Amino acid sequence: MLGLEIAQPENVNDSDARELIASVAPDAVIVCAFGALIKEPLLSDHELLNVHPSLLPRWRGAAPIERAIMAGDELTGVSIMRLTAGLDSGPVCLTAGEPILPQDTFGSLSARLERVGGQLLVDTLDTLARGEPLPFSDQEERLVTYAEKILPADRLLDPALPAAQLERVVRALHPHVGARVALADGTLLGVRRAVPADQAAIPAVGLFVREGHLLLGCRQGALELIEVQPPGKRPMEASAFLRGHGLPS
Repeated sequence: MLGLEIAQPENVNDSDARELIASVAPDAVIVCAFGALIKEPLLSDHELLNVHPSLLPRWRGAAPIERAIMAGDELTGVSIMRLTAGLDSGPVCLTAGEPILPQDTFGSLSARLERVGGQLLVDTLDTLARGEPLPFSDQEERLVTYAEKILPADRLLDPALPAAQLERVVRALHPHVGARVALADGTLLGVRRAVPADQAAIPAVGLFVREGHLLLGCRQGALELIEVQPPGKRPMEASAFLRGHGLPS
């Protein structure tokens, strides 16, 4: 037990919350994955530093890890930035890169970024403790991209898209949100693991079975569904799912 005091105000911008923060006279206030909008006067009352899991200005916004994987980026990282009224638009003082591996999921990549961000934050706070100024630099607006919030449409595997793109979607949304594919009856089947399939003899766009494998034929290529999750049931191998569900061969 660290003996840390915990407070959960309904609104961090309320006077009571601001007074609580001011009462400890912090050298800096750290924000990480904070879903609420911080406003004035709190922005000006303290040095507010945000730990953001991307190499800003790429992937400002709510889902930077997911969007980096979906886009096929080979590199991401963590940025320490000063919080301002804009969306992740404040000046950046420190960054550290982290490669995105070919098999990375949200779970594996976010775990590594957590460690990178922790060390980067310690380095930042050590700089402040030594009384040294933080080396802030403004972001280049021409390089900005936005990581929009993951919506239900983002989770649906659309066979009109290339299989390679859908494979990245599956990895980007595993295990916290999960991708889905629509069955003929309208049921949405969760997809937890998938790999690009042999493109030979793809009969059509859509779900089909070939030699005991569950595949999604796409506009370009095919995706083999390895692990799925029917609604209200536990995750299972696709082969187990096929034993109880008829799909066209």
